[in-house]
Amino acid sequence: MKITIIGAGPGGYEAAIMAAKLGAEVTVVEKNKVGGTCLNVGCIPTKALLASADILTTSLEAEKFGVFNEHTSADLKQINERKDKLVSGLVKGIEFLFESNGVNLVRGTGHLINPKTVSVELSDGGLETLVSDKILLATGSVPICPELFHYDGVRVITSTEALALNKPPKSMIVVGGGVIGCELGQFFSRMGTQITLVEMAPQLLPFEDDDVAKQLLRQFKREKIKVMTGSSISDVSVTDSGVEVTLENGKSIATEMMLLAIGRSSYASGLNLEKLGIKVDTKGQLVVDDHLETSVPGIYAVGDLINTPYLAHVASKEGIIAAENMLGHNKSGAHKAIPRCVYTDPQVAAVGLTEKEAEQKGIIYKTGSFDFRSLGKAQIIGKIQGQVKIIVNQEDIIIGASIIGPEATDLLAELTMAVHLGLTAEALGDVIHPHPTLSEAIMEALHDVHEKSINKAPLRF
Repeated sequence: MKITIIGAGPGGYEAAIMAAKLGAEVTVVEKNKVGGTCLNVGCIPTKALLASADILTTSLEAEKFGVFNEHTSADLKQINERKDKLVSGLVKGIEFLFESNGVNLVRGTGHLINPKTVSVELSDGGLETLVSDKILLATGSVPICPELFHYDGVRVITSTEALALNKPPKSMIVVGGGVIGCELGQFFSRMGTQITLVEMAPQLLPFEDDDVAKQLLRQFKREKIKVMTGSSISDVSVTDSGVEVTLENGKSIATEMMLLAIGRSSYASGLNLEKLGIKVDTKGQLVVDDHLETSVPGIYAVGDLINTPYLAHVASKEGIIAAENMLGHNKSGAHKAIPRCVYTDPQVAAVGLTEKEAEQKGIIYKTGSFDFRSLGKAQIIGKIQGQVKIIVNQEDIIIGASIIGPEATDLLAELTMAVHLGLTAEALGDVIHPHPTLSEAIMEALHDVHEKSINKAPLRF
């Protein structure tokens, strides 16, 4: 079985390695570095920057722990050098995995010719034709840059350019209060940039419950990040010295730079989808069945190309499922329990339904919660803001959960498994959690579903 994969991001490279392990002859076409957006200009470099910001913040607060350092400062150039070294090492790691698993990597831009043929414009010049039994499309997405904002990559930038800045701007307006806007907005604030964050929705992180968004907003206010929710931009003017923004309410904001963080769109340029008759939806996303096969037999698609959450771990899982199906297996998409992570401080992590979604679906539910401030481990490490919230249906099955607080993105794994397996709050709550740990907050929230939390402080009126 010969398989050609266009795109070496999380969906493409994991599919390639899985297909190779299953015995296929695999060729991957990639015009840039392997690892895609996630590894090169997304998840990994962003979190590397945030890790440096966390070290800076901890150092500045070290006196609370009896540790003294009079010379704490940050150098964005050196932070970026560390980030670039990490990324480079991980890119080489994927290339090594390709080599050790017999995956052939072709550098260039791939175009579909027919359901079995891909033409590649090689990066070093020339053309190569690849004929295979199955084809997987995994070309990912690109930042959305509406004409209104006059994107130029200098004054008006996306996350790609933001990750390459070696000097923090004095001021920046961040358009979008989702994951990217909140993460990079807080990072540059901690680097000394005056941040104004504008979000059209009535809250930060519009897809999460308002109790989570309010806690993050509270932290942003402490850090003097100006947040303007329920605000839309009507005009943008770019000059040699900066950017001037006019809001729909008539208010003007002048900053040195603007960061666009309003989402991403599928990148299918040059694939020749229309020529082959591959169906796309109204958003330009490829239509696939439960096995991730497009409307053209033998051609599959995963990740940001299709109508599933634009998340690296989703693309990775889809890549593995698609690889197995191309090799004759009968796997379907596992999208019941998709973890959502925001690496701000405090971190935000959620899985399954929010309360808003449960209400919209007419589900009768109840919740249990527990504040980190009541937890010994949280007090020990000086991270007491936030809570764990569990949502269960009438059968006590966990249908959703959210965590805002220290190490929330790591803690979420237990609750993701619970949603995936359909566990009840009572069953998971019976599990002994180690003490003292942050995971005890999950246990207490599970107990609180049935009003049996031992350590939850009672409400006082």
